[in-house]
Amino acid sequence: MRTFIRHPSDVPIEIKIEGSSEEERRDLNNVGEGGLSFRTTIPLEEGSLIRVCIPLVKPPFEAKGRVVWCRKEDERYDVGIEFVETEDVFRARMVEQICRIENYKKEMFEKEGRQLSGREAALEWISKYANQFSAEEVKK
Repeated sequence: MRTFIRHPSDVPIEIKIEGSSEEERRDLNNVGEGGLSFRTTIPLEEGSLIRVCIPLVKPPFEAKGRVVWCRKEDERYDVGIEFVETEDVFRARMVEQICRIENYKKEMFEKEGRQLSGREAALEWISKYANQFSAEEVKK
């Protein structure tokens, strides 16, 4: 049972199975306590170790994860991983928030023609959406 609600995300990620040269680019489904999930075209065995990279931020976020579940959905597989290092949970949540702020900045330009600085976008996004990220999650 999850200890808090997972937050959906459309952040692009790269995954690489340890010991393999195969690398895939996917969209992150969501980030939750201890890990994340994504959809892939290949089944992954539970217990497999993978490297996760979120290249949108500089420096890119990288973390090691372990596959905890893999479920076939239509022609693809939904995969859940847990982070091997506990500090990676906090780092992944911060990366997700940065990506959401960047998306907000782009959306405001496309919808309203407003060109916001990173600071302006962050302040607006925080005032509108930060309550969706609980204080408990930030502590972890």
